[in-house]
Order: sequence, then C-alpha cells, then structure tokens
Amino acid sequence: MLSILTLIAGLIVLVFAGDYLVRGAVALAEKLSIDPLIIGLTIVAFGTSAPELFVSLQAAFDNVSGIAIGNVVGSNIANVLLVLGAPAMLMTINCRENGLASSLAVMIVMSLTLMVMMWFGPLSRIDGAILLVMIATYLGWQIKAARECDRAAVPDYHDEVADLPQQGWKTAVFIGGGLIGLPIGAWLTVDGASHIARMMGATETAIGLTIVAIGTSLPELVTSVMAAWRKSGAVAIGNVVGSNIFNIGLILGGTAVILPLDVDPRIVSVDMWVMLAVSLLVVALAHWNVPIKKLGGVAMLVAFAAYILSVF
Repeated sequence: MLSILTLIAGLIVLVFAGDYLVRGAVALAEKLSIDPLIIGLTIVAFGTSAPELFVSLQAAFDNVSGIAIGNVVGSNIANVLLVLGAPAMLMTINCRENGLASSLAVMIVMSLTLMVMMWFGPLSRIDGAILLVMIATYLGWQIKAARECDRAAVPDYHDEVADLPQQGWKTAVFIGGGLIGLPIGAWLTVDGASHIARMMGATETAIGLTIVAIGTSLPELVTSVMAAWRKSGAVAIGNVVGSNIFNIGLILGGTAVILPLDVDPRIVSVDMWVMLAVSLLVVALAHWNVPIKKLGGVAMLVAFAAYILSVF
C-alpha cells in the first residue's frame, strides 16, 4: 500500500510541479520581452515533457533502465492513443494543420533512429548525443520558420498556458516550486514504481510502459482535453506530435548522454514497433485528412486498453 501511495504522490507532484514551472517560466519570459513564438516553441513544449525527463533521469541514476526507456516509449504510445482519443470524445480533431507535415516527418525520422539504436544494443552516450543534436536542429528550424511566417497564423501559446502569475515574487515561487517539485516527484514515482514491480512480479519495463508512462503523460492529456474543450484541435494534435519529438530527442537523448541505458528485449521485439505503428497512424490520418471523431476516439481508447493489458 505504501508503494502505491508513493507512486500516486509522485505522479501528482510531477503534474503540479511541471504545470507551475511552465507558468512561471512563461511569465518570466514575458517580463523579459522574449518573443512569444520562442516561448511557445521552447518553454511550453518542454514543459509538458518535463515529468518524463526527470523520471527517466531518476530511473537511470537508480539503475532501472526499464523505467527510463519504457517511460518514453510508453508515453509516445499513450500520447497518440490516449491523449488524442480522449479529446476526440469532446470534439472532432482535425489532423491536417498548417506546418504539421514537417513535424510529423521529424517524428517518424526520430522514431526510426531510436529504433535502430535500440535494435543494436544499449543506448550509449554517442546515441544520446545524436538524439540531442537532432532535437536542437529541429528547434532551430522551428524557430526560424516561425519568425518567417505570418504572425497572425501562429497559435497563441496562451491556449496551452493560462493563469500566469503577475507579481514578480509569485513568478519566482512558481519557478522555484517547479524546479524543486519535479525531482522530488520523479524520485517518489520511480521508487514507488520499482517497489510495485517487485511486489507484482512484473518487470520495471512493464511498469514504465504503463503506469509511469500514463502518469507522465497527464500534462499532455490535460492540455489536449482543455484544447478540445476550447475548440482548438490544432493545439491538441500539435501538442502530441511535439511531445513525442521531445520525448525521443531531449528525454532519452539527454538521459543516455548522462548514463547509458540498457534496452529490455521486450521493447525491441514489441513496444518500439507499437510506437512506430501509432506514429504512422497519425501520419496517415494527416495525409488523407481524416478527422478523429467520437467513434475514432473510442477505437483509440480501446486499442490503448488492449495494449496495456498485453504488457502484463
């Protein structure tokens, strides 16, 4: 029971700490007159992936690579089937948005690159460095493209980040609280998940692919559901694609650079292929301009439930 409570407490701390860090960082960026486009493409995009980063780093330091890698692979699967399936129950999600095709291509390239790396063994520091270079290149390209496009056509990042602190001391509290809370939440999550895995006789990889992955995907889920509630489907689909790119490039890349990661054979034989399949599903929906309606949302949620059951 204590391990379950520890895991739940860790996930709750991660969600709130990540949210407060993003809101504080955006407020600070506004006070410093940083370009709103850069805020949206960097701080907001990174913020929803912050829980995955801290969890994977903590798992690597605790020598449980299964949670570190399973967290990212499982989150990318959850981001498509759960994070797109749930908001589709509220409104139709249109998968063809301006500028989405290039990001989808990057997501597939990075997914395939990661798959090749995992196929040939542990994720080394060199592998991590390659992934970091890829995400840095993507960010630079996005910022350059954003500066050159029509400003009126750029989605307002306030669709994703609301209730910013106005006073300077509140901004500092938000940022400080987020920076303190994230590592604490990550430690609680990994510690609780590891104990649960041992009690259940499950592997750390299985726990990482399911419980931890769903927990660290909660910021993306909340963002997409709120975007659907506000009738902003572009934010929902963009949030998923951007988060999947960040998960591979920044989270696994950064973690592998610090500590190389062993790859569970199950991820190589099953889960990385599921990750690729759901990524290709988004590409197909966008290419043929097929909207995700309620029935599609139900199908995605059922598929996700079936995947979760298959892990154990």
